[in-house]
This record gives sequence, structure tokens and C-alpha cells, in this order.
Amino acid sequence: MQAKDCVFVDTHAHLNDPKYARDLEVVRARAREAGVAAIICVGYDLTSSRLAVRLAGISPGIYAAVGFHPHDAAGVTPRAWEGLQILCQNERVVALGEMGFDFYRNLSPRDVQEEVFRRQLQLAGELNLPVIIHDRAAHRETLAVLKEFSDLPGVVFHCFSGGPRIAEECLKRGYYLGIAGPVTFPKSEELTEAVRIAPLHRLLLETDCPYLAPQPWRGKRNEPSYLTAVAGAVSRIKGITLAEAAAATTANARRLFRLPAP
Repeated sequence: MQAKDCVFVDTHAHLNDPKYARDLEVVRARAREAGVAAIICVGYDLTSSRLAVRLAGISPGIYAAVGFHPHDAAGVTPRAWEGLQILCQNERVVALGEMGFDFYRNLSPRDVQEEVFRRQLQLAGELNLPVIIHDRAAHRETLAVLKEFSDLPGVVFHCFSGGPRIAEECLKRGYYLGIAGPVTFPKSEELTEAVRIAPLHRLLLETDCPYLAPQPWRGKRNEPSYLTAVAGAVSRIKGITLAEAAAATTANARRLFRLPAP
């Protein structure tokens, strides 16, 4: 079975990025041709979250996640919090995020990152929405905070990068691992092992486009149609067919984000 005969869900894309301003419809057409039936457009600040909701409202197959990225935590104002809560009322919003810690770049102070992270987790619990986690160079700190919010309806570690030991802890808690383009890179041994040990029902596919294009397009603008390369890598690692990888990860995405059947 070829990729175009499968049905995929890109669970993390930034179609709200200016890099798609000129050819978004062409990009979406290529995604549909590749079998990508649904895309979750993820916000990272109030402006991008509003655009994600707008795109979801006018584009069948696109859904929105809204939230504050740790890079932008220092700029979150009371007015921004109010705006986020308003956005959450939209029926096309299926998750909160991306949120979490980024101790690699530290573009916002760590204590502010934590405050904004916790407030979003609390809001997600109140609204019964799953959360999309950004975790870079902060695996233990992220897990420690999440442990305090055990009543969330779902957690996905976006663009998982923690290796097998962190994967085991995430899986023990029932979290999902979002697998993106790096799984196709030649030196992705730890990520490959994490995918290998993870049950298929805990894996999601994502592009994180326009970033992290899979190996065939590495260094270029990423897009949802390239999700098939990620799916191909997962199927090879798991020793299953592409159709099996597509069916399982699509079912996982629909379950976690409560997406309607196609």
C-alpha cells in the first residue's frame, strides 16, 4: 500500500507561520494528496493562537491548539490570558499548547516559564482539554511539574527527544510521544530506541512544520505532506507496514484530540 492510500493526522503543524503566507492552499493540497486528512495547527503566543483558530474555522480538516510557548512566557500579560481563555471556547480548539520548558535557549526566565506552564496546565484541567508539551533540555523538570496534574485528559510530548529512559517514564504515566522529522535522521539512535520500545497505541505523528523537515528535505521548509516520511521511519522501526502505522497513529490522534471520523 502506498502512502497516498493511507490516512494520516499531522498532530503538530504551524500553518500559522508566515512562511506559508503565499502558498498555504498549495501546501494543503499537497497534504491531502499525501493522505493527510487532518492537521492540528498549534499556537505559541496569542497572535499565532488566534490565527490557528481562524484557519481551523475556515478550513475543513484543520483543528487548533492554543497556548503560550516557553520562549514567549515573559511576554504573557493579563490581557493575553484573557484572550487565551476566550479562544478556548471555540469548538475547533482541541488542545492547549504548546507549553512547557525550554532550558536550551532560555529566552524567558525559568521561573516565568514555570509559572506560565502551570497556569496553562490548570486551565487545561478546568476545560478538560489535552495538552501539547514542549520539552527541550528540561526532561526531569517537565515530568516533575506534570506529575502534579494527573487529572489531565491527555498529554503528548511534542517532537519527543528524551531517549528511551524518559520515554519509559512518559509511557508509564500514559502519555503520548509525538514523533517528528528527527526520527529520519541518520544519528537518531536514542529516538529510534524510544520508538522501538513504545507501544503503538502511544505514538503520534507530526511534522512541526515549517521546522525539522525529514531527511530527504532536511534544511528546507517542512510541510504536512512530508509526514509520510515520518510514518515510513516509524513503520520500519516497529517492523510493521505503512498502513498499520498510519491506522494506529491516526486512531491515537482521533482518540486523544476527539477528532471526528473522516
